[in-house]
Amino acid sequence: MPESTVKDFYDALAADYHLIFPDWDASMARQAAALDGLIRPRLGPGPHRILDCSCGIGTQAIGLALTGHRVTGTDLSPRAAARATAEARARGTRLPVAAADMRALPFRPFAFDAVVSADNSLPHLLTTDGIRAALTGMHRVLRPDGLLMISLRDYDEARTTRPAATPPQVSGTRDGGRVITFQVWHWHDDGERYDMEHFQLHPAPGGTWDVRVRRTTYWALTRGQLTDLVTEAGFTDITWTSPAAGSFYQPVLAARRGPHTPEDRE
Repeated sequence: MPESTVKDFYDALAADYHLIFPDWDASMARQAAALDGLIRPRLGPGPHRILDCSCGIGTQAIGLALTGHRVTGTDLSPRAAARATAEARARGTRLPVAAADMRALPFRPFAFDAVVSADNSLPHLLTTDGIRAALTGMHRVLRPDGLLMISLRDYDEARTTRPAATPPQVSGTRDGGRVITFQVWHWHDDGERYDMEHFQLHPAPGGTWDVRVRRTTYWALTRGQLTDLVTEAGFTDITWTSPAAGSFYQPVLAARRGPHTPEDRE
């Protein structure tokens, strides 16, 4: 799927994204605590310079900033990026955010101690060349021995079971209403990629529902596939942490930036 379609998907979802969660602020705090619990043991107490290169409306970035880290965000969606800045300000913290493609990060080499891409963002890049470009850029902006963290859906299982939909999630609105969110998946013949329809049902007058549908495409990357691509990009000490270990809600890959390479030079 062209990157412009991914941008359109998140531009359209930006105003409603928080309604994916039953309690967005609680999810923000819980996810930040899980990521912080992986960052500080590896990098020290900090605070650390962190780039969230797929920050969306700020779910992880704002939480990490509230824990004391110096966080910068980028996102392909200008609307999501603008909302992340505003939501951070409303919570009393600073989050500089730019609209940028993770395959062309607008930062100097060695600018960050850690780079985070959470919430299954990387699989929007549907080719190995696209993912290589993103990982090469993440490697470039990390300091030597810096930390890369990427979270994915558990696609090892999904590639076997090929689910057709996700269970509905219900969240409350400020006026006491309820919003229902679920996804429908249409698998491609290759068994690796799928088109996703993201449904949200919002209360409407007369007891009816306003149905909002956004569409995008994912590559269901296995852990082995991503491990190979991360290794190829020059990262070492690759580990996976599963949700069963009491950490982040998705499997998380953590890896160290390799030594300097000629590509790091300005």
